[in-house]
Amino acid sequence: MSAGLGRRFRLVKIRKSKYEAGRHKSAVLQTLFASGAVNMEPPLCPRESGQFIAERSQDVFVKEEGVQKVAEMLYSLRNSDELTASGWKKANPLAPAPNSDQALNWVFVVDTMNFSFWPEKETEQCEVTFKGTTYTGYMTLCAAITRAMEEGIPITDPKYFSQISVEELGHVLRSDNKTAMPMLQERHQVLTEGGRVLLENGGSFSSFISKAGNDARKMVALIVEKIPSYRDEATYEGKRISLYKRAQILVADFWGIMAAREEEDIINMDWLTMFADYRVPQALVYLGVLQYSDTLMQALMNGELLSSGDRREVEIRGCSIWSVELIKERLCKLVQERDKQACGINSAIIDFYLWPYAKQHHKEMAHIPIHHTRCIYY
Repeated sequence: MSAGLGRRFRLVKIRKSKYEAGRHKSAVLQTLFASGAVNMEPPLCPRESGQFIAERSQDVFVKEEGVQKVAEMLYSLRNSDELTASGWKKANPLAPAPNSDQALNWVFVVDTMNFSFWPEKETEQCEVTFKGTTYTGYMTLCAAITRAMEEGIPITDPKYFSQISVEELGHVLRSDNKTAMPMLQERHQVLTEGGRVLLENGGSFSSFISKAGNDARKMVALIVEKIPSYRDEATYEGKRISLYKRAQILVADFWGIMAAREEEDIINMDWLTMFADYRVPQALVYLGVLQYSDTLMQALMNGELLSSGDRREVEIRGCSIWSVELIKERLCKLVQERDKQACGINSAIIDFYLWPYAKQHHKEMAHIPIHHTRCIYY
C-alpha cells in the first residue's frame, strides 16, 4: 500500500451534475409521495416490468423464432463452463482472484461505476492498457481499477473511495489517449456515495450485503433502498417499472464469487433478469430475438441520443429482459424434455454468455446500432 492510505483526503467542490439534479428530483418526489400527490405504488419488479413493456411495445418486438434459435444454441452449450456461475472469473480475467480479500469490494467499486462507456465517435475511444493488453469499453474500468491496486492505491477500501477527490479518481481512470472515460463527475459522486453507505453498514460490501441473508431478491431490494444511484426506474404507459441493471449485476457478481469459492448458495437467483444495457440488446437483434421498427432503427442509425426514460429506450431494455426470460423458459424446457433433469441455468448466466458474445462478434454486428443514452444506470 502507498502512503496515501493514511492521508486525509480533501473533498473538492464539483459542479452540479445531472446526477445531483436526479437526487434533487428524488427529494421532490418524496415530498409529493408524502402529500399523497403521487401514487406510492412500488414499481413492478424487473421481470414483471419486462413483460408489461413487451406486451405494449410500439417499436421493439420479441420474435418467437429467434427465442427458439437461441434456446437451441444455449442447449448445445449447457454443460460448458460458459453457462455456469463459476465461469465468472474466466469471463473477466481482470478481476481479483475470487478467494482474495479484495474481490468483493472490487466488484462493488466496478459495478457502482459500471455505466456509459460508449464513445461519442467510434474512432475516439477511451483506452486503458494493463499488462500489455489494451482495453476499451467496460473493460477499461476493470483494467483501471486493477491497475490502481497494483500501483498501491487503496481503491477497494471504502475508507478511501468514500473520500476520493475528483482529481484522484480521474488519475485512477486515466486513459492512454486524449479520450477520457465519460461522466467522471457522476462516477465520482456515485462511488463516494456508495463508499459512505458501506462505512455506515459494517465497512465492507460483504458486511453490507449480509443484511439481506443469502437471498438474491432481498439483496437487490437492499441495494436500491440504501444506494440512490442504483434506483434504475422509469414510468411506462402510466406504470412505474424497474430495470435495476447495476443492482442485479452486483448481486450476480457476488454470486459468481461465492460459487467460485464453493461457498454457500444464494437463493432466489432465478428472480434476477438479464442486465439491460446497450450491448446485449444489440446481440439480441443480431440473433433474431428482437426486432426494431424501421422508425427506431433509422433513429439509431442517425445517432439520435435517447434520454433515460424515453419510451423507445425503455422498450429496448424491457423487451430485452422479457426476451431473455422467454429464452430461459424455452431452454429449461429443452433440458427437462431431452435430458430428463432440472435446468440450473438462470437469466444471469444467459447474460454472462451474451455480453462477451456481443464483444466477440462486434465486427459481424457492426451494422446493428446500439442505442445511445448517457445516464448512470447502464
